[in-house]
This record gives sequence, C-alpha cells and structure tokens, in this order.
Amino acid sequence: MMTTPAYPLPHIGANAGATMPPSGAQTPDGARQAASEFEAVFLSVMLNQMFAGVKTDGPFGGGQGEEMFRSLLIEQYGQEIAAGGGIGLADDVARELISLQETTDAS
Repeated sequence: MMTTPAYPLPHIGANAGATMPPSGAQTPDGARQAASEFEAVFLSVMLNQMFAGVKTDGPFGGGQGEEMFRSLLIEQYGQEIAAGGGIGLADDVARELISLQETTDAS
C-alpha cells in the first residue's frame, strides 16, 4: 500500500539529465581557492588538537566565554596561517586537483 508523502516532492523537469555548469573548482583559480580553504580547515583541526591540552586557568583566563570562543579563534588562526602562505599543503592539493581534472577531461 502506497502512502502520499506529508510534503510535496519537487518536480523533475525535462532538464533532469542535463549536466551542471562547471563549478569554480574546475578552473585553476578555483582549484587554488578550494585548496587554500582545505589547508585552512586542516590547520584549524590541527591547531584545535594542539590547544586541547592547554590549560586556561588563571586570573584572566578560562570560563565559559573562553570555551565558547576558542574554536572561533582557532579557526581564524588557521585561516590566517593559510593566507600567509601556510605549510605548503595548498600548493600540493591545487596541483593534484588540476591534474585530476586534466585526466578526467582527457578521457
């Protein structure tokens, strides 16, 4: 027995099989941007692990406020390090993205 869904399903039109336009990551500049964002996220995760063991007790540290905003600060650290040249990860990732796209385009 089939039931009708509680919400309307989207209509799939005649363009259902059409290919999507190329995304920004399919251009060299887009690949570089995606690689830089990847490096920033990677650095943020790495820094988060580093800061996990740092004690924040003291006369001017700790508390609920620091717990809330520490992740935002660490994320910003990762973005700034990546924007300042990073650790070289973005260059390798961008090179690999472009190489994979060229291989896909050739086939």
